Amino acid sequence: MIRVGVLGVGTVGRAVVEILEENAAIISARAGEDIVVKSGAVRDVSKVSDLSIAITTDPYEIINDPEIDIIVELMGGVELPFELLKSALASKKAIVTANKALLAYHRYELQEIAGDLPFEFEASVAGGIPIINALRDGLSANHILSIMGIMNGTCNFMLTKMMEEGVAFDAVLAEAQALGYAEADPTFDIGGFDAAHKLLILASIAYGIDAKPEEILIEGIEGITQADIAFAKEFGYTIKLLGIAKRDGGEVELRVHAALVKQEAMLAKIDGVMNGISVVGDRVGETLYYGPGAGGNATASAVVANIIDIVRSGKRSPMLGFNHPLEEGLRLKSADDIRSKYYLRLRITDKAGILAKITQLFADHAISIEAMIQRPFAQECAHLLISTHEARECDIRSLMKELEALETVLESPYMIRIV
Repeated sequence: MIRVGVLGVGTVGRAVVEILEENAAIISARAGEDIVVKSGAVRDVSKVSDLSIAITTDPYEIINDPEIDIIVELMGGVELPFELLKSALASKKAIVTANKALLAYHRYELQEIAGDLPFEFEASVAGGIPIINALRDGLSANHILSIMGIMNGTCNFMLTKMMEEGVAFDAVLAEAQALGYAEADPTFDIGGFDAAHKLLILASIAYGIDAKPEEILIEGIEGITQADIAFAKEFGYTIKLLGIAKRDGGEVELRVHAALVKQEAMLAKIDGVMNGISVVGDRVGETLYYGPGAGGNATASAVVANIIDIVRSGKRSPMLGFNHPLEEGLRLKSADDIRSKYYLRLRITDKAGILAKITQLFADHAISIEAMIQRPFAQECAHLLISTHEARECDIRSLMKELEALETVLESPYMIRIV
């Protein structure tokens, strides 16, 4: 019998306990052994009084229990779980975690500490979608050319409602909070940080690149308005929050931001709270992974699958799937050097001669305009909506600063990249 200890028995932790109990027969058949949860650690014992497992408020009781074989960490946070998992590894216990923030900052340190101890983390990215195993195992014969995906269900739900129903940002955020898709403080989701943590984990497996969240381009969806939605529809786009990892020669670009995506693209068709990730390998071509990216049962499904893997095969590290650098000399591309097409929204004074000044600034920065439309906004002002041909990130940001300085531009320009 294999005994499991769970650190953090919240929504996902409770679902892990329930799956291991309710699906015990099929899990035992697939794992080759019975698997039971012996104990769990929580802050508030009253919230789990209905569970049949032993409960403690001290996680070290579980880590130091010699009968427990596998530690499942579902606490959230960064530094406390890092210290706890270091102690668990020192006690030679296998680890399963769903903690994307922890791995965004400490994945390489944990791989080194784990050595050949099993350390699994499928549930840390895209909930129930087996993207970690796909990258680490199924696509291991490939050079990964790119990863592009919808990795946050909250933002995808909000953007879908804005596109399909014309709902304003504030209203759809309130709806997402009421439905439990967004937290009371939604910054982590709508600001792009949740998706960035997931992207960094995938990029480590694909490229062996060790980057921290502070080192990559991260933007959210807070500034998107119905003017942007109208432009997207008119020109055949939808808007998605994307995580993008792409190899370009000896560099890897990593970025999270809202993007205009052609309506016929597969990622454009992934709506609601669902996640979808496209991976392009040099041998296999494009593969697409779709499914629920969050929720107790979906995430717990991936956690339990990791437990079964460990029990069935004694699955060993390396945790990230490689023992030495995947490719010598790969480095993180500066955000300034990223190239993209861009969409800009300007609110301008509706007077003669303004368009000439604006288009001249584009020409001064060697940025070519692809399409431009003007829409009335209020008395004596208008929205100017512009898409560009491919340009460098640093050039578009320099242009935006100069546009903002014009007296005839009434608010800070807003930009969305086009993929």
